[in-house]
Amino acid sequence: MVALLDRTSLEVLLDELADDGRIVHIEHLPPRHQRYRSLERPLLPQVADKIPFPKFWSHQAEAIDLIRSGQSVVLATGTASGKSLAYQAPIADAIADPLTPATAMLLFPTKALAHDQLRSLGSLGFPNVVAATYDGDTDRNQRTWVRSNANTILTNPEMLHSGILPHHKKWDTFLRRLRYVVVDELHVLRGIFGTNLAHLLRRLRRLCKHYGADPTFVFTSATIGQPERLATQLCGKPVQCVSNDGSPAGPRLFALLDPPVLDQASGARSSTNAETASMVSRLVRGGHRTITFCGSRKGTEVVAGHVKDMLPEHLKHTVRAYRGGYLTEERREIEDEIFAGTTQAVVATTALELGVDIGGLDACVLNGFPGTIASLWQQAGRAGRQQQASIAVLVGGDDQLDRYLMAHPHEVFSRPPEPAVINPQNPFILLPHLECAAYELPLTHQDYEYWNTDLDDGIRQLVQTDRLRTRRRRLRGGGDEPIAVWASRGIPGRDVGIRSGSSRQCKITLDDGTLIGTVDEAQAPSLVHPGAIYLHRGAAFKVEHLNLDTGQAVVTPSAGTTYTQPRSTTDIQLLDTEASIAVGSTRLHLGTVEVSTQVTGYQEKDIRTRKVLTKESLDLPPQMLTTRAFWYTVPLEIVAKAEVATADLAGTLHAIEHAAIAMLPLFTICDRWDVGGVSTAMHVDTAQPSIFIYDGYQGGAGIAELGFEAATRHLLATLEALVDCPCVSGCPSCVQSPKCGNGNEPLDKHGAISLLRTVLADPSAT
Repeated sequence: MVALLDRTSLEVLLDELADDGRIVHIEHLPPRHQRYRSLERPLLPQVADKIPFPKFWSHQAEAIDLIRSGQSVVLATGTASGKSLAYQAPIADAIADPLTPATAMLLFPTKALAHDQLRSLGSLGFPNVVAATYDGDTDRNQRTWVRSNANTILTNPEMLHSGILPHHKKWDTFLRRLRYVVVDELHVLRGIFGTNLAHLLRRLRRLCKHYGADPTFVFTSATIGQPERLATQLCGKPVQCVSNDGSPAGPRLFALLDPPVLDQASGARSSTNAETASMVSRLVRGGHRTITFCGSRKGTEVVAGHVKDMLPEHLKHTVRAYRGGYLTEERREIEDEIFAGTTQAVVATTALELGVDIGGLDACVLNGFPGTIASLWQQAGRAGRQQQASIAVLVGGDDQLDRYLMAHPHEVFSRPPEPAVINPQNPFILLPHLECAAYELPLTHQDYEYWNTDLDDGIRQLVQTDRLRTRRRRLRGGGDEPIAVWASRGIPGRDVGIRSGSSRQCKITLDDGTLIGTVDEAQAPSLVHPGAIYLHRGAAFKVEHLNLDTGQAVVTPSAGTTYTQPRSTTDIQLLDTEASIAVGSTRLHLGTVEVSTQVTGYQEKDIRTRKVLTKESLDLPPQMLTTRAFWYTVPLEIVAKAEVATADLAGTLHAIEHAAIAMLPLFTICDRWDVGGVSTAMHVDTAQPSIFIYDGYQGGAGIAELGFEAATRHLLATLEALVDCPCVSGCPSCVQSPKCGNGNEPLDKHGAISLLRTVLADPSAT
């Protein structure tokens, strides 16, 4: 029997924090009892004998029955609900079929998750199942062996794109027998990542059809809104949802911890990082295995360092940081320690938010709201996976959405999870994938099945730019048909960034060439500009040189007593306006824009006092972005009615822009880092005061459309967040933004409240 966590010690800890006002809410989540169901058709005896439990939980049985009937499904149940077994059993059963033995492909968003699932599958000992990972860490000899011997491949979208689909002739036998395609962690497949995957799965389906297969898709997900809609968009086939969770769960305490206010006038609070580290150190000293999630690489390193500083010497080595950018051998070392249980606390980015079964975790601390309700429950679910009692603590951050949830804690537990969005029509993603598809097999009219009416326009644009050429192909039964083929040398798609829109990585090295880490090319000017302080595994480095042409940043060790914040300028140009509606006494528009952003300098600050030590200028090239946006135009007579002076208008609009971006995740499954904003007292294209909010990805990720639909609800929530904040003149909880390229200048909170109240006083706004 699993030993229960000593909840009394945790309740005492929460009581201590509640006494000084830090704990603003505690939710007691009761245990959930299991429900069982029998399969409609038994598994093969040799497979059934390996199932570790005598019965399937009800949702597992429902999913297995649907999968074996050929119905694509999405299994959207809680963490530790046995989702893996729900697809492992049908796969093993299909492979053991003596007449038509099958193959299976499992796609995971991270290498760590794929290796974890390989261990899980191997531990069951299913007969005839030969499983192997196939990713960037697999050497040439191993790849040859996998292609020749494995019938279950565990891989990731990048390897499917570059290592499997372009070389499909080497995989002909595997693809001919492909029965099941598993896509794990559906809830992270949104925006650019999800849009790329939608095209990858269409390319996979057309190759399978070429070899005579029609695989069934199995998606797994934490709870999100309308998971079957997203899954259907991803694979292009009807998908049925299984979401009625029949698994047991232990009791859980969920606390909201609000860092105390230090200065009432400015609204400054105790550091979220410091409060998180203090909470984690208390849990570690109490003997509770803990996972902590941070929203950034830098935050991960900072919190891990703080936790170690607060612990006695014999516990310091039990705390590890885990994030993207680590070298392969570093990741493997940390993962092995985590799985072996030698770590007492791991501080991670969302790299460990996914379903890696760490096991035995008693507590989860969230360093700020992760951006969506779906992510919040996925992260909190990392603890208590063995049905023991557990605790989750959300430490409120400085930004507006955190402040909103701390003031309205019921929203955390009653608000439904958000739906995710993708944008398969994004031409910046569609066209490169059509090039790849044409390289794999000539494009024909039959491919309307995968790309609908986008196919003709896409082929036309690619032919005009000499990327494809058209010709006619003879048919076996007589006659011919038009086809489009790849017109250049080499394999297309090498510059396709599956997750970010760019595949180029900037290497971070020491002067002697020693590789420290990597960062996406698009983020390099803001993260590793000359003079930037870069953190890696708790160590600080100063960037001495950045060469964007070669993709290299050279760093030297730093004392770690300072940090840097970049400054930038952003210009926006309207390319097309597709829709406009009235929102109160403003107009809201939707369309395509071109954004130019240039990092112009940075501030260096003291890491403890946050005092600005130096301000430096930089001369870096601008970055261009063509994307989707929604924007508000405000008539000058409304500005006058709101009694906003001309001198205060720029700060008023800037404050509304920041607050509106922060509140957008209440209406779309995004966070403030997925979008950007520009506000101006008089825009050259609109000839009016304007506030723009745009997708931060080439071509857009579908966020702008949802923001346009939210309209009045979005502005009302923005106004409420501003009014509820007790600060006098504006703070990080209402109008200041950690990503502002202008150093949060100018900002006018009072003007923002007055203008929004005037705008929304119009009867059409309610």
